[in-house]
Amino acid sequence: MNSINYVSNPVDNQGYVHWSAVENNTWSELIKQHHEIMQSRACTEFVSGLNILNYSDHHIPQIPDVNERLSHYSGWEVAPVAALIQPREFFTLLAHKKFPAATFIRSPQALDYLQEPDIFHEIYGHTPLLTNQKYADFMQRFGELALIIAAKDRSRLFRLFWFTIEFGLLNTDAGLRAYGGGILSSTGEMLSCFTDRVKTQTFDALNVLRTSYRIDIMQPVYFVIDSFDDLFKILDQDIQSLLQESKELGDFSPRYRPKLALKSSTSKTLAEKNEENHHSKRGH
Repeated sequence: MNSINYVSNPVDNQGYVHWSAVENNTWSELIKQHHEIMQSRACTEFVSGLNILNYSDHHIPQIPDVNERLSHYSGWEVAPVAALIQPREFFTLLAHKKFPAATFIRSPQALDYLQEPDIFHEIYGHTPLLTNQKYADFMQRFGELALIIAAKDRSRLFRLFWFTIEFGLLNTDAGLRAYGGGILSSTGEMLSCFTDRVKTQTFDALNVLRTSYRIDIMQPVYFVIDSFDDLFKILDQDIQSLLQESKELGDFSPRYRPKLALKSSTSKTLAEKNEENHHSKRGH
């Protein structure tokens, strides 16, 4: 959807980024867009986290300022990283209660959707829920688990992260609400995920491990949990056995059209190549 090669801005020795007027204006436009549609679509825990962190409508928050508030609530902090980091670095940061954030923001032409995770996605989409201890603890445990899983299985394991932390939906008394950062940081995704064009189903770890995804489209399927307690129930299962079982059963037929790919001598599926491409961008 977007062909720009983004590069993280440098961080000074105090942890601050010198954002341009254009970059701050992009943040302001994104905030304005999201506030208009977020209230009836985001879970209350996310809204509470936004109120706690109290981000400016007019300029990109500085990471040291975010950390001052965030660490008080859950012991987490944001770590500035390059646009590309390796999987082990990403998971190590999570295991140590550090959430990686690349220090660039999408171009003004890509306000509705960006497949690369920018500072808006990370700071606005994810950190408000890191004030919620259950969500934060799940994130840490996932990082710890990923570090002991065989590297060849991490792409499949990451599906648990993708369909919760990135694109998860939550059952509430008021109806379905979003808690996934990929939804909450994209107006296009936030509007799309509550339509009858998509499929929603109760979260089941084995089914999720058998569900591939694409990073460059609006998601066609979402998994629903009933509370953040359900996140811990996911990791309380024997994930190693579920990974093996999911491989033996094979993936479900995808609910999206395959992405055209160049011929390759490898035997990997298009879905696997797509997910590995995402991992190299995000560090997953």
